Amino acid sequence: MTVLLAVLAGMLGACTKSTQAQEQRPAFSADSAYRHIERQVNMGPRVPDTKAHTECILYLLNRLDAYGAVSECQQGTMTAYDGREQHVINVIGHFGKPDAKGRILLGAHYDSRPWCDEEELYDDRFIAVPGANDGASGVGVLLEIARQLGLAAADTTIDAPAVDIVFFDCEDMGTPSFYTGAEREHTWCLGSQLWADETAKDPDMKKRFQYGIVLDMVGAPDAVFPKEYYSMQTAGGYVEKIWRNANRLGHGKFFVHSKTGPITDDHYYVNAIAGIPCLDIIHYNRLTGTGFPFWWHTQHDDMTNISTETLQAVGETVMKTIK
Repeated sequence: MTVLLAVLAGMLGACTKSTQAQEQRPAFSADSAYRHIERQVNMGPRVPDTKAHTECILYLLNRLDAYGAVSECQQGTMTAYDGREQHVINVIGHFGKPDAKGRILLGAHYDSRPWCDEEELYDDRFIAVPGANDGASGVGVLLEIARQLGLAAADTTIDAPAVDIVFFDCEDMGTPSFYTGAEREHTWCLGSQLWADETAKDPDMKKRFQYGIVLDMVGAPDAVFPKEYYSMQTAGGYVEKIWRNANRLGHGKFFVHSKTGPITDDHYYVNAIAGIPCLDIIHYNRLTGTGFPFWWHTQHDDMTNISTETLQAVGETVMKTIK
C-alpha cells in the first residue's frame, strides 16, 4: 500500500508539473505596452496628414527596427468618404524568414479619428479624438509583442514564429455622422483595404499567411471581447483557439463566449479582399447604445481609460497563440 501511494503521489506530481508547464504564461510586459500607448497620446491625435501622424510613423519604424524587424512603409491613395484622394501609409514589420510559409498577420490601426462625432454638443464634434483606446491600445500591445519577437529571434534555442505586424492607417476616416453629402461605400479601414489589395495581387505572398489577428480598443478596464460575426465566419477555428487560450490563462472575464453581429473593422477587408482568415479582438458591449464604450469617438478617449490588466490579458493571449 505504501508503495502504491508513493507511485500515485509521483504520478500526481508529474501531472501537476505538466499542467503548470502547459499553462506557463508567455513573456509580455503590460507596463511596456502602456508606455507605448502613452507615448502616442502625448504626440496628439494621429490624424492623417498632420505632424503627430508623421511623428507616429517615425516612432513605429524606430521601434520595429530596434526590435529586429525588417520594416517598411506601404504607401498609396484611397478614396475618402467625401470623394477626395486620401494618402495612406501603412507601417509594416517583418519577423522571421521572408519566404516562410504559415506566417501570422498581426494588425492594429495607428491613426486617430479626426472628429469626435459622438459628442453631444455639435461644435465639439469637430475636435479630433485623442485615440488612447481606439487606436493606440492595439498599437501598444503589438509593439510589446514585437519586442518579445525580437528577443525570441535572438535566442537560437527558440523556434520563433514568422510574423508580419501591420500598423494600418486611415481605419478611422469613415463617414462622420454629421456628413450630409452623398453616401459612399467602404469609407472605413482604408489602410487595410490598401494592404489587402496589394497582397491579393501577389499570389505567393497571399499563400504565405496562415491567419490574421486584428486588435482594436483593447485597453479599457471594463473591456469585454465577444466573438465577432465576421471573425467566426472566416476564422472560427482560430477564434475558438484564442478564446480557449485566454480562459486557460485566467482571462475569461475579458474573452467572453457571447457573440456579436458583424463589425466593420480591418479584419473584414483582410479576408474579403486578400482571402486570409482574419479575426478581430475588439471591445464590444451590448449595454451601450453603440455597442462601444460611452467615450468612443469623444474627447474622453484618453489615458484614464487604459488598464494594464486588460493589456496583459490581451498580450499574453496573443503571445500564447502565435507561439
